[in-house]
Amino acid sequence: MKRCCEGVGLPCLFKGVGMASARPPKYLLIFDFDETIINENSDDSIIRATPGQALPEHIQQTFREGFYNEYMQRVLAYIGDQGVKMGDFKTVYENIPLSPGMPDLFQFLSKNHEVFEIILISDANMFGIECNLRAAGFYSLFRKIFSNPSGFDKRGYFTLGPYHSHKCLDCPANMCKRKILTEYLAERAQEEVEFERVFYVGDGANDFCPSVTLTSADTAFPRKGYPMHRMTQEMENRQPGAFQATVVPWESATEVACYLQEVLRKQC
Repeated sequence: MKRCCEGVGLPCLFKGVGMASARPPKYLLIFDFDETIINENSDDSIIRATPGQALPEHIQQTFREGFYNEYMQRVLAYIGDQGVKMGDFKTVYENIPLSPGMPDLFQFLSKNHEVFEIILISDANMFGIECNLRAAGFYSLFRKIFSNPSGFDKRGYFTLGPYHSHKCLDCPANMCKRKILTEYLAERAQEEVEFERVFYVGDGANDFCPSVTLTSADTAFPRKGYPMHRMTQEMENRQPGAFQATVVPWESATEVACYLQEVLRKQC
């Protein structure tokens, strides 16, 4: 890990560990999956499991903007027709590399788990996410994972469904991350868990939607040069101050770890 993140296990954080672990976490940390935790789009990655490692043109032409989940259902049906089975998908998912610095960030969070509640909101699928995170050794970090339901039918075909329905005009038909996050915060508040600050790590346009709800106390970590980053810049140019959260772009997730370490240091 970079020098700024040395000394991650800050001594003051571990005084009275038993007492600290009995208290609710101070901070909520939300991750996206594709091109955030992992360095690829997992929907593109699974094409590697097919003979020829490519989709025919007639399948590709069925894509419609805002209906990617439906498109992937057709892609998976085609892949099933090619004889690709669960073990083939599992192998691909397990071997998708994490994004630069992500292991460093996850190790930091493991050492400071008592102050962070960590969730994942992704428009990928539950099977792929679980395969990848278990293989990487970080699945247990997450309190909850929100993603599209997936599984294998009697034929052995990989199946995918939509997560929910919503009325947001800015998000794909099957998932609005803002709705998921808002409902999660309301649910945790009912359970008498409220967070001092919220941190959001993402890359895509569908990560911009929930990040708009963050307050001036919160931090958005858009991956540098990706749609979420561009959209925060465009909003700031159009309406200075409208995007309330602090924006910290990253190329390596080690930068996120460094920022969070500094937050913890200031609490000491």
